[in-house]
Amino acid sequence: MARKSRGGGERKFACHSSSPSRFSLTPTTMDLGTNFVAKLEPYLLMAKSAKGAGAAKLIADATSAHGVFVFSELLELPNIQELKTNETHAKSFALLELFAYRTYEDYMKNKDAFPPLNTAQTIKLKHLSIVSLASERRILPYSDLLRALDMPTIRELEDLIIDAIYLDVLRGRLDQKQSQLEVEYTMGRDLAPGAVDSILAALNNWANTTSAVLQTLDDKLMRIAQQTAERKEERAKHQETLEGILREVLKEKHARRGALGAATSNMGYGGDAMDVDEPGMMMSGMGQENRGLKGRKTMQEAAKPVRKRNRF
Repeated sequence: MARKSRGGGERKFACHSSSPSRFSLTPTTMDLGTNFVAKLEPYLLMAKSAKGAGAAKLIADATSAHGVFVFSELLELPNIQELKTNETHAKSFALLELFAYRTYEDYMKNKDAFPPLNTAQTIKLKHLSIVSLASERRILPYSDLLRALDMPTIRELEDLIIDAIYLDVLRGRLDQKQSQLEVEYTMGRDLAPGAVDSILAALNNWANTTSAVLQTLDDKLMRIAQQTAERKEERAKHQETLEGILREVLKEKHARRGALGAATSNMGYGGDAMDVDEPGMMMSGMGQENRGLKGRKTMQEAAKPVRKRNRF
């Protein structure tokens, strides 16, 4: 992807997109903006011997210089600190503070407290303002950026963001469908006086919250482990009870089979079950016996030879 910069040249980016309205930009030239402190070193060396107007001129040059985005070391130098009480150059010191840890909105609210900004300073301050806004939340709607940076159109806002990505000031995705910037990474800005205490307080609060969350997780894990052990014990007892019931059922079943087999044996081969004489059974038996006798007589008679009688 290539877009024209304000200077007229082309700047190339590797574009990673999952949809036409959402894409992330990564600078193909990775040496820019990778060491902000190194970019400031020449100005630190010159500031050691610069005083008064020379120091004020040095501040104007540093805040306009390409790739210089951190200013705390310059701000702490004694020659620069002297400008704070100098009525002639106090605005230059305020300008350095503005670029160190304030935003474009601060400049717009009180322009008279600072020297007029040139184009390079304005663009840089807007880049730094995006960084400050991104430190508060990861999703930045275009509407908020347009208002905070005093940008007339979305196209100019996107060009400004792309320039910041090119300088490695931030990395993120432009979601044109949702009209927002999704921030993935930003550089760190200088800390304002008194900000260290608030940061330490926030870190302590975060540490306490993390400890509380970890303790809660440990308690939940212990309860889960205890409940798991109790359920396991209950399952073992249930299984033992079930196996005992099955054993009793099998014993009863075998006992019934044995009793049934004994009863069947007694009925088949005589015994007490056949000792009771009933009239009907006796008559039936006698009738069968008589029929058997008659049958035997008839067979005997048939078996005798027939004797022929001689006729005289």
